[in-house]
Amino acid sequence: MTKVTQLGGRAFARLLKEAGIDDINPGQGRILYCLWKRDGVPIKELSQATGLEKSTLSIMLDRLDEEGKITRERDDADRRATIVRLSPSCRKRQDAFAHVSDEMNRMYYEGFAEDEIDRFESYLARILANLERREAESRQ
Repeated sequence: MTKVTQLGGRAFARLLKEAGIDDINPGQGRILYCLWKRDGVPIKELSQATGLEKSTLSIMLDRLDEEGKITRERDDADRRATIVRLSPSCRKRQDAFAHVSDEMNRMYYEGFAEDEIDRFESYLARILANLERREAESRQ
């Protein structure tokens, strides 16, 4: 799994560069992808969607904010919460990023039949559920 993650990350970075998105690394891409799906979310929700700890996410958000890719604002409904939004210039890059993501999926699943993909993804979902359950138990 580690090798797949490493090679996948390098392939993703190469595809981003080829698409002219060389200023977004794969980690940032994960955050931006979540915001492209649903913009204007609290940091807590973004942490859950990305699987990143709040402290790690905050550091990455600082950089994205400095680079003008996102904005952060206080939530009017809950002054303790911070809402994260895409900048207009970053929103315009959604289609290019989606194309790269589609290409990654084609690369990952090349030579797989649909039923094989479905089975594989169901196994991964079960592994993820097991790990999330264990992590939740360890926090209690």
